[in-house]
Amino acid sequence: MSRQTGERSSSSGSFLSPQSPFIEAHDEYGMHDMEGMLALEIKKEMADRYFGSRKRIEEYSQEYNQHLREAYRQMEDEVGFDLIRLYVLLGRESLILDFFRLTGMRDQVFLDSYLIGSPTIRKRLFKGLFVHGLTRRSRFHHLFFDIYERLCRGVATYGATLKRLVEEGKAIAEEVEQFHRTNDLGTMMGFLRRLDGGGTHGDGVMRGHLSPQQDNALAEKMRIPVPVAAETQLPAIPSLPEVRMCKAKLRELVDTAFDIQGKPEVGDYVR
Repeated sequence: MSRQTGERSSSSGSFLSPQSPFIEAHDEYGMHDMEGMLALEIKKEMADRYFGSRKRIEEYSQEYNQHLREAYRQMEDEVGFDLIRLYVLLGRESLILDFFRLTGMRDQVFLDSYLIGSPTIRKRLFKGLFVHGLTRRSRFHHLFFDIYERLCRGVATYGATLKRLVEEGKAIAEEVEQFHRTNDLGTMMGFLRRLDGGGTHGDGVMRGHLSPQQDNALAEKMRIPVPVAAETQLPAIPSLPEVRMCKAKLRELVDTAFDIQGKPEVGDYVR
C-alpha cells in the first residue's frame, strides 16, 4: 500500500516539477502577456506625446491667424481710414506723393483714385468728425492736422502690434521645427513596427500596412505647416514724424490743396 502511495506521489511530483512542459508553457505565455502590455503602454505614451504636442501647436497657430485678422482690422480702423481722409483733403495725387516724401512713407498704402474722388466715400469718412476754426482756411488746416496727429498714434500702435506678431510667428515656427525634430513620424512608425514584432517586413500586426517609403510619405503629409510670416501678410508702415517736426512744410502743402480745391468748406464734409 505504501509502495503504491509512493508511486502516486512520485508521479504527482513529476507532473508539477519545474521541468514540466505545462509550467514552461505557462511561463512563456505570461512573459508574452507582459511584453504585450508593455508594448501597448509604450505605444500609448508615444501617441499621447505626439498628438498632445501637435494639438498644442495647432491651437497656437489658430490663435496666431486670428491675431493676424485682428491686426488687419486694426490697421484699417486706426491707420487706413485716417490716411484716406488725408488723401481726400490733399485732393491730388501729386500732393499726396509730396506728403509721402515729407513724412517718409515708402508705400502708397490705401491710395486709390476712386476713394479720393468719390463724394459718397468722402461723406461717410468725414461724417461726425469735429471741426473747429474761425475761417474756412483755419478749419481746413485744423481738420488736416487733427487727423494727422491721430494717424501718428494709430501708426505707432499698429507698428507695435506688427512687431509682436512677427515675434509670435517666429516662435511658432521654431516650435514646429522642434516638434518635427523630436517627433520624426517615419522613425516612430518603424519603431512601432519593430515593437510589434514584425521588423521591417515581419509578422506583427502592422506588417503589410506601411513600408518605410510609405512611412516617409505619411510623415510628409502629416507635417504641421509653418505659419505665414506676419510681415508678408501685413504692410509695414514706418513711424510718422511728429507734427512739430514737419508742420511748416505740411502747412504749405495743405494751403496748396485748399486753394486748388477752391477753398472748400470742410464743415459740409462732416454733416
